[in-house]
Amino acid sequence: MNRSRLFLGAIALIVVVILINSTFFIVNQAEQVLVLRFGQVKQTVTAPGLHVKAPFIDDVVRYDARLLAVDPPPEEVILGDQKRIVVDTYTRYRISNPLQFYQAVRNEDGAAARLREVVNNAVRKVLGNVMLPSVLSPERESIMHDIQQQVSEASKPLGITVADVRIRRADLPPETSQAIFRRMQSERQREAAEARAQGQEKAQEIRARAERERTVILAEAQRQSEILRGEGDALSTKTFADAYSQDPGFFAFYRSLQAYKQALSGADTTYLLSPDTDFFRFFAKAPSPTGGN
Repeated sequence: MNRSRLFLGAIALIVVVILINSTFFIVNQAEQVLVLRFGQVKQTVTAPGLHVKAPFIDDVVRYDARLLAVDPPPEEVILGDQKRIVVDTYTRYRISNPLQFYQAVRNEDGAAARLREVVNNAVRKVLGNVMLPSVLSPERESIMHDIQQQVSEASKPLGITVADVRIRRADLPPETSQAIFRRMQSERQREAAEARAQGQEKAQEIRARAERERTVILAEAQRQSEILRGEGDALSTKTFADAYSQDPGFFAFYRSLQAYKQALSGADTTYLLSPDTDFFRFFAKAPSPTGGN
């Protein structure tokens, strides 16, 4: 008997617990709740705390009340100047109307899919009217404002509020980047070749100028040397002339000694000359040891 009562009490306790769990639900501060009855929304709960629903027939769908993120994949966009760029964006949104959100997209995955489409369309529409320099300039803030406005308007039927839309990166497509790199490389090579040609031209000018200056300096030195040589020859001739005018006999004797020295300097040189030749005239008139002729 006691066992039966204990068993029935346990069953009753389990039923009460199940009934409590099926009747009461808790909403915390970071979420908002829809109460569904047979798939129809009966109640929207946004206030945190303990709430009541019909047991067993009502279901609870919970949505995050905080900011949610959507990161669409990078998309290639054609700008107003027909330039192509790859745009990588991110979006932050909040569920502002849980009922409308549930009816439009059901859950966060559905919302992310719709937002990716909305953001992509807005980005293409806005960037299709601007030039590449504008995307890379302070005008980018105004461009992002226009994109966010369009995304916000298009997202209102989804029961969400778009807090922010940003371009994380805006890069040229890989093939365009390679083409630009090759063009820049060719331009740098052309500039390098031009610089080398200018350097060679400058070097040639410097060498030519140095060679011209060298020629002028050598010619001037040659002219100065000829002048000095002429002056020295003139001075030598004048000195000999003065010496000759002072004592012609001694000068003739000195010249003869120089001639003897040059003519008889060789050790194996043999001369056959007549004793009375003029070459030996000073030998024939040599003074005697006593001072006579």
